Amino acid sequence: MRPLIAITMGDPSGIGPEITVRALARPEVHQAALPLVIGDAGCLEAAISLLGSPLRVRAIGSPAQAREEPGLIQLIDLGLMPSSSHRWGRVSKETGEAAFQYVLTGIGYAMRREIGGVATGPISKEALHLAGHPYAGHTEILAEFTGTRDFAMMLASGRLRVIHVTTHVSMRQAADLIKKERVLRTILLARQALEEIGIRDGRIAVAGFNCHASENGLFGNEEKEQIIPAIQAARKRGVRAEGPFPPDSVFIKALAGQYDIVVAMYHDQGHIPMKLSGFRIDPVTGRFTSMSGINTTIGLPIVRTSVDHGTAFDIAGRGIANEESMVEAILLAARMALARNPS
Repeated sequence: MRPLIAITMGDPSGIGPEITVRALARPEVHQAALPLVIGDAGCLEAAISLLGSPLRVRAIGSPAQAREEPGLIQLIDLGLMPSSSHRWGRVSKETGEAAFQYVLTGIGYAMRREIGGVATGPISKEALHLAGHPYAGHTEILAEFTGTRDFAMMLASGRLRVIHVTTHVSMRQAADLIKKERVLRTILLARQALEEIGIRDGRIAVAGFNCHASENGLFGNEEKEQIIPAIQAARKRGVRAEGPFPPDSVFIKALAGQYDIVVAMYHDQGHIPMKLSGFRIDPVTGRFTSMSGINTTIGLPIVRTSVDHGTAFDIAGRGIANEESMVEAILLAARMALARNPS
């Protein structure tokens, strides 16, 4: 049985509408899920026209009305962005509000079990803030509106999986947040993440915070005072956690298959190797030839996955955005939804 997966369109002025249309033209998406878009009809139709796609939009009133019909995009049309006000590549409070409402609608459906999960398109933090929603990103919105306290961001691209102890904070703040309890909580969420994708008793590598994992205290004390005690506490709970490993080599070990997931201490420590692994640009055209990678929030009461890239306002409306990450996000959401509700 295919789960019903809602796709929030992302910022209407970014590449979200375009990659949504491209993804819904892919047969593997429909083989794995019954997709339902939450967004605005005018923006989707603009993307369809831009791409010369044969797909058409069918607006419905609720997830219960969704059905598979070749050539149609099933849409919950919130009507927040009239065609007359839609502009590609423009940051505004109107688009920030629209993107925010798409996400809230998806959360509501998922919390009421009307859908199996949500795959979110890219949003603009600047537009969100202009609209009066000062969140750092999707993860914080999802945590607040699902009432979740313990959560973490996991990225995945092929064999490489990364989960973060800290995300959208300054480096100075990140150093202050590296505490035993927080690191332990993230290690436990790493185990949960692996179990949700079918990996039992997974091998977890924990990165150090400092270069060389501090080299026995030469370059900092976070490893000795916070990270090592967290790893020891996790092992006492039966978790196969090892480390802390030097951050410049631990991801290579994971790519080689020695570990199933890496616990990264801060945002860029995890994001840089992920994007080096999954993203490719043609040096001649400057276009992305690969944008492999997804983002999922672990610890929520609902399934949520996302693309692992931003709104790309600079190329929005040019018809060249790559849908690979969106396809992967939908497929993973379907996989996780089935794992939670196999019947």
